Amino acid sequence: MTVAAPHVPVLLDEVIDALAIAPGETHVDGTFGAGGYSSAMVERGAKVFAFDRDPDAIREGQAVVAAKGGDLTLIEGCFSDMERLLAERGVTAVSGVTLDIGVSSMQLDRADRGFSFQSDGPLDMRMSQSGESAADFLNTAAEQDIADVIYQYGEEHRSRRIARAIVEARPLTRTAELAAVVRKAVGHHPGEKKDPATRTFQAIRIYLNRELEELERGLEAAEAVLQPGGRLAVVTFHSLEDRIVKRFLRSRSGGEGAGSRHRPLNDDGPAPTFKKPAKAVRAGEREISANPRARSATLRSAVRSSAKPWGTGQ
Repeated sequence: MTVAAPHVPVLLDEVIDALAIAPGETHVDGTFGAGGYSSAMVERGAKVFAFDRDPDAIREGQAVVAAKGGDLTLIEGCFSDMERLLAERGVTAVSGVTLDIGVSSMQLDRADRGFSFQSDGPLDMRMSQSGESAADFLNTAAEQDIADVIYQYGEEHRSRRIARAIVEARPLTRTAELAAVVRKAVGHHPGEKKDPATRTFQAIRIYLNRELEELERGLEAAEAVLQPGGRLAVVTFHSLEDRIVKRFLRSRSGGEGAGSRHRPLNDDGPAPTFKKPAKAVRAGEREISANPRARSATLRSAVRSSAKPWGTGQ
């Protein structure tokens, strides 16, 4: 039996550097997972409030919580709700927020969660283990709706062909079944660098878990809870996520309001809530060799200004 490798936090040193933790500060880890970032933050002297919507992560994280002697609080819930969940615990401002977006290694490595086609398992893909499953969606949705999801969230240009094949093959209940349908629909050549089922699995997972909407709301929540001088660090793993983070930081730092002779400066908009973002950081070859999942990772970070969050009035 193959034993899954332990979860290795991507760009850990770079994230910790971006957070610039001072002992005694309060920080948020919005995506606890196996606790890699949270543990490193506590080791730097932070008091950490960590969030995860996966019941498995909450249950298995209790050992990490116990080992941190009261400096780590683990909360079951979405990071987009951090403002409310923190306020319920008497916390209204923090010095740092970290988000590691997307599916975790533990979720991918466990066949029974249905996130990956590397090992056969039930078609599930639910991070919170509640609500509509991948099988529910694929076996009941209209062909056009399936095609739209695969195109929008997987950036798959063969989405219509794949959706048609899925509908013709229904009912589907296993990850191996879905992968086989996709491969047959688009043509699969052994030895291809990327399995043709990858984009379809990504798309369905993102759709079911509302990951992009969660990210957008989570960035706004981070803006709301970060105190002046607070640091935001976000790690993404594909272009859809990174685009949202890049646009958010560019907008909130005034990057879209710059004037030119064609577009005069608009002084009527809200004040920038973040200073100019740091340059994007990607994993080096040494980390990629040790952890191949780091290859697609991008870290974007920025420092909070003293301006009020957008939408709250100036």
